Amino acid sequence: MRKRIFVILSRIPYPLEKGDKLRAFYQIRELSKHHDLVICALSDAPPHPDACKVLGSYAKSLYFFRLHKTGILLRLVRAIFSCIPFQVAYFYNRRIHKNIQSLIARNRPDHIYCQLIRTAEYVSNVDIDKTIDYQDVFSGGLKRRLNIAPWIMRPLLMAEYIRVRRYERKVFDRFHKRTIISSPDRDKIPHPQRNKIVVIPNGVDTDYFKPLPSEKVYDIVFTGNMAYPPNVNGAEYLIRKIMPLVWASLPDTKVVIAGATPAGRVKALASDRVVITGWVDDIREYYAKSKVFIAPMLIGTGLQNKVLEAMAMQLPCITSPLANKALNASEGDEILIGRNADEYAQHVLSLLNNTEFCKRLKYKGHRFVIQNFNWESTSLALEAVITE
Repeated sequence: MRKRIFVILSRIPYPLEKGDKLRAFYQIRELSKHHDLVICALSDAPPHPDACKVLGSYAKSLYFFRLHKTGILLRLVRAIFSCIPFQVAYFYNRRIHKNIQSLIARNRPDHIYCQLIRTAEYVSNVDIDKTIDYQDVFSGGLKRRLNIAPWIMRPLLMAEYIRVRRYERKVFDRFHKRTIISSPDRDKIPHPQRNKIVVIPNGVDTDYFKPLPSEKVYDIVFTGNMAYPPNVNGAEYLIRKIMPLVWASLPDTKVVIAGATPAGRVKALASDRVVITGWVDDIREYYAKSKVFIAPMLIGTGLQNKVLEAMAMQLPCITSPLANKALNASEGDEILIGRNADEYAQHVLSLLNNTEFCKRLKYKGHRFVIQNFNWESTSLALEAVITE
């Protein structure tokens, strides 16, 4: 039965340079095949010129709400004296709240779908069947960041960790249904009935991310939004800890770190052997030009889309136990796992020096992704939750 679904997002899901945008875009695309969508997306920056055209093809109605910097700053200051998490305060605006309430009354949706706890305040008291997509366990990511953050940042991160953990529990009871990206994330949600949260993994667009013929210019590639703290940390670990061990054996090994808005700490890693690209129009170009993909994730949560993309493009992949928890690929057969800098370096050298081993790993990794991660099947699971 066709339903009218009211979707609330904390970001406009176009272009697809961040994980939450990617998840939202493909879920919207698939849900729109069988349902009428009213999409409300918040934005702290002007929308991309093509956003309306691209997203409008999937929506019955489409609304963008601008979050201005002055208002954000005031809300963050007020949040100091409340219990609300700073990242929830960042995205909550009373005027937008009233507009969303009016749109809900006008559209009379059968279901409301909110992505991330950042949007929960907008419909907390609305008595319509509704789903919250936790996506990741934010409190878990904050806890890992606490272990590596500069001491001056730790009091703030601890305060936010406590607030987010409390809020993740509270949000559970405000919604009728809940989804999340992986079982490890679900198991960390601080609620006694966490097993009721339905795991909806991400997929990968295998028509888009597929093997492309190209000359190999780089030996190693690492991709992602390079302003995101877990990626910044991973890039530094790669260049400062892993690569000196690789360069000791293969001094000409070339690395490319490709992704939007690189932080100053990432830009500082550039050298004659390390290329920092910044924003790229087509990330597939850098996958295709590279021999090995690596994602040495020490912090962060959720399913790493970058690993799915690399596997789909038939790149042999190396990552951390943390990242593979959500992926659950077979170690040594479909993916390689590094537990310290020495292990990562040995895996890199094995793949660069052993052509047959490299081929075997990339083909098995590719088959694993094709069989287990596609947007059509994962979105069917989401549709079942919404229409239940």
